Amino acid sequence: MQGLGKHENTFPNKVVVVVVVVVVVVVVVVVVVVVVVVVVVVVEVGVVVVVVVVVVVVVVVVVVVVVVVVVVVVVVVVVVVVAVVVVVVDVVDVVVDDDDDDVVVVVVVVVVVVVAVEVVVVVVVVVVVVVVVVVVVVVVVVVVVVVVVEVVVVVVVVVVVEVVVVVVVVVVVVVVVVVVVVVVVVVVVVVVVEVVDDDDDDVVVVVVVVVVVVVVVVVVVVVAAVVVVVVVVVVVVVVVVVVVVVVVVVVVVVVVVVVVVSSSSIVVVVVVVVVVVVVVVVVVVVVVVIVVVIVVVVVVIR
Repeated sequence: MQGLGKHENTFPNKVVVVVVVVVVVVVVVVVVVVVVVVVVVVVEVGVVVVVVVVVVVVVVVVVVVVVVVVVVVVVVVVVVVVAVVVVVVDVVDVVVDDDDDDVVVVVVVVVVVVVAVEVVVVVVVVVVVVVVVVVVVVVVVVVVVVVVVEVVVVVVVVVVVEVVVVVVVVVVVVVVVVVVVVVVVVVVVVVVVEVVDDDDDDVVVVVVVVVVVVVVVVVVVVVAAVVVVVVVVVVVVVVVVVVVVVVVVVVVVVVVVVVVVSSSSIVVVVVVVVVVVVVVVVVVVVVVVIVVVIVVVVVVIR
């Protein structure tokens, strides 16, 4: 019976070791997934920055071209109008001898120049407004696409990881159950083969009962461990997805606000402060949730 006692004391320890190993493997896998997601986020943010820079450069080039064309057109119009005015004044001077021709020419030229300047200003203002709207729309669209891609990538990776973990755990449980069933069958065969009047029948019965109890305990512990592991994976993945979505949304808000109100330094400073506060709060919440989950897992396993 001492041998049975030793076996009964060490076997649960082995089960706990197996459960701890499974939990460690799951944590490592989740960490790898998080690292991959972070790398993807960094790459996509880089792509977004490049796209925004390219769009801004193209828009600036278009603005310069439009302004140059408008200036050229205005200059041509002014030259033509001045030439026409000079010709008309000369004709009038020939027909009617008027000494105020110079004043008329000056007034006409001033009016033409003022109108031309107003046209240029209006065109430039319209172009700038259109450029700002286009940049804002492009940035918002790109960031929304990034958010969608991030969510899809995270969900797919999480589903794959969870499926792999569950399959591995189920395979381990099946192997353990098969081994235990084989042992029980062997013991039962030994009992059946024994003579009914054998004095060792009680010992054999005790062995069978102990083995069955151990099997039941092992199955319960393994199932509980699987449930705990799946819960941990789901919680961690949900936290990661929430963090990614929050960070991307904050980036969208910052980009839009900075593009729209980039002329106001106070607004930019306020936006930056708000973003920093939001990111800090999110990180603190994530850390607290992960710590609570780890504590719960440890308590359940113990």
